[in-house]
Parts: sequence; structure tokens; C-alpha cells
Amino acid sequence: MRILFLSANVGAGHVSAAKAVEAALRQIEPAMQATIVDSYRYAALVVSKIVADGYLRMVKSTPQLYRYVYDRAERATEVGRFRTWAHQFTAGNLRPLLLEERPDVIVCTHAFPCGAMAEYKRLYANAPPVVAIVTDFAVHGFWIHDNIERYIVATPAMRDALLARGLTERRISVSGIPVLPAFIPTDEPRATLRERLDLPIDRCIALIMGGGLGIAPLERILGALEAIALPLAAVVVAGRNRRAQARLAAAAERAAYPVRALRFVDNVYDYMHAADVLVTKPGGLTTAEALVAQIPLVLCKPLPGQEERNARVLAEAGAAMPTRRVQELPGTLEALLGDEPHRGSLIRAAQRLARPHAAGEAASLIAALARERKESFA
Repeated sequence: MRILFLSANVGAGHVSAAKAVEAALRQIEPAMQATIVDSYRYAALVVSKIVADGYLRMVKSTPQLYRYVYDRAERATEVGRFRTWAHQFTAGNLRPLLLEERPDVIVCTHAFPCGAMAEYKRLYANAPPVVAIVTDFAVHGFWIHDNIERYIVATPAMRDALLARGLTERRISVSGIPVLPAFIPTDEPRATLRERLDLPIDRCIALIMGGGLGIAPLERILGALEAIALPLAAVVVAGRNRRAQARLAAAAERAAYPVRALRFVDNVYDYMHAADVLVTKPGGLTTAEALVAQIPLVLCKPLPGQEERNARVLAEAGAAMPTRRVQELPGTLEALLGDEPHRGSLIRAAQRLARPHAAGEAASLIAALARERKESFA
């Protein structure tokens, strides 16, 4: 079995989803060959600059403009010329890779390679089936194409949205956002886990995450939490942002409560299990992992577009507490940490929304498609 994952290094979530499914596939077929590729490497330089660099610049400096562009693109009835050209250009560049890898199935964990593969299937005969794994709690129109074999989505509402756009039900699986099994809570006592991580056992611990790009206002959040009267400690994960981690290290030294500043960790699930609350931007993967880990969620400063939609879905489900401004965090956290029934309500809502076995379900679907393709060529 040969599987090619087309992802995008815009944050860490899209690659994390691919790795979770890859691990689940190896449980089904240990001899499977898998490759995870950043699809932007095969796009034109102008596309990479506009989509990746331009996205970051826009959401940081003019978020209202990005929100307008995002919403307008969602309502568009026709594919724009630039996007069509970008998909065609990328499809041509992907041709040598696919001829070399000879995948039985292509798995897209980002909308851009999904569009490129839709174009690839129009251009080249005998293209492998494509599975799109939507890594947010709402699906944007950029994901939707006529010739993608399967869509894996997080919620029934997303399935309904795809049905309304003309997809048939057999093409849609409500399996959830894939996360690693390590996020499922274990029987290890929290005190033992905190000792293993060298975290205080006599304080409330807030885990603060800024996403893979580390662009959340983490220093301002640390400063705001000075106002909390409860005994507090914090673990801050800056993501793959060296500058943010350097600034956070300095902020941690200044804080009046214990703060551990980290850059990127492979065992974030341990910190989720050890902490009392998670303060984060509502990225799709981070929040899906938190739901599985059953840690109360406080959402802060969502990026316009997909993160705002994620925040809305999670808040309406009762699985997260949204805040509009950093200044609201001390009161929100203090009330949450001091109210066990409220914490329990958030955790129960998270359990209803969580899909801890999403990666395994996605892997089973992908493996079945791979077998069908092999049988058709037998």
C-alpha cells in the first residue's frame, strides 16, 4: 500500500493530521509506504508568497480585510482565474512526484492541494483516488470539487453543508479531525504526571498555546494572568516561532507566577493532561486534540475566517468558553477554575464533540480505497 499525503506547512495542524492518519494506517498495514509532502513546494513562487506569506501578513495587520476576502471567496459561484491557474501549475509540478511515488491513494489535509489534485485528475488519466480531510470545524468552498472521491469532516453540520453544495452522501464521512491516540486520557494520576513533567502540584496550571506559527499575543496573555488571585502556574508553547519563544522566555522571567516557556514539543498531550485549562487560538487541530484530551477550553483571539468559525461551533456546542479580548481572560479563568460544575459541563460537552478514533476511521476508509484500486488493476 502506497499513500501520498499532500499537506501545507502553514501552521502545524495540517501536517499533524497527516501524521495521525499515517500512524493509524501502519496499524492496518505495517508494510505501508507513506510520504508526507508540503504541497506549496510544488506551487509557483508567487502562489507560495501570496497564500502563505500574504496570509500571515494580512491576518496580523489587516484582519478585517482577510475576513472580507475569506467570506467573499466562500460566496463565489465560479472559481477565479488565479486559483485555476495555480491549481493547474501545481498539478503539472506534481506529475513527476506521482509517477515516482505511484500512490494508491492521495490524502489532502489542506484545501490548496485538494484543488490541485482536482485539476490533476482532469489533466491526467488513471489518477489515484483522492481523500480530503478537512481540518477545521467548518468547511470552506475552497475544499469542494466534483472529482474528489471522499471527504472526511468533523461534524454532521459540515456533512449537511457539503450535501447542500451538491455532494452525494456516499462521498462524505463524518469521522472527525484525526489526532494521535496519545491525546486520549490515561489512568496516570495527574499528580504523578506533573511530577514527571516537573510541574507544581499545588497550583492551578494554565496551558497557553499560540498555534504552530506562534502568532497569538502570548506575552499579553501572560501579563493579563497576573491579575488572577488563585495560585497559578503556566506552560506556554510558542510553536515553531523562534522570535516568539525568545520573547516569551524574557516574559517568563518577569512573571510574578511560575511560567515555563517552550518552543515546540512533541508531547503536548502530556501537558494537556497535566493542566487545568487550555487557553488557545481555535485552530482546528489544537482544539480537536483538546476535545479528545478533555481539558477545559478557553478561546482567545481567533484569526479571522476559519478560526472564527471554529470558535463559533465550539462555543455553541458548550465545549469552549470564548473571550473577545485578552483583558477578559483573568475573570474568565478565575471563574472557571473556581467552579467545578462549570468545568464538568465543559468537559462533558467536549466528550460529546470529540472523535478520539477519527484517525483510525480515516485510515480504514483510505485502506479500503487503496485495496479497491489495486483490485481494479489486478
